[in-house]
Amino acid sequence: MDGASEHPSYGKFFDYRVDILRRRNRVTASLAGAELASTERVLLVDEQDHGLVFYFPRADVRLDRLTAVPDLSTICPWKGRASYWRLAEGGEPIAWAYEDPRPEVVQIRGYIAFYQN
Repeated sequence: MDGASEHPSYGKFFDYRVDILRRRNRVTASLAGAELASTERVLLVDEQDHGLVFYFPRADVRLDRLTAVPDLSTICPWKGRASYWRLAEGGEPIAWAYEDPRPEVVQIRGYIAFYQN
């Protein structure tokens, strides 16, 4: 990332970091024994002031077990607008994605992350 970004937060906080690292390790997301995602093409996102988060390629996520939460979205000044998913049976959101991420983190487009708890 550089300070010449079109987004004002990146220029104002030139030293803020969102590092995106490709990993080849098999990473799996599951809940109560049910696999929700598994891949060897995971992205590890290391954002300053946040914990590490694995992002799974959409193709490796069991979308048949999830449903979109259309009335929920949030804005991250560094990554953009997030959309959310919950289990198909209902409940609280368990996953999110940035469908149109900021240019500085465009690598996460097409990826879905899960809450670790």
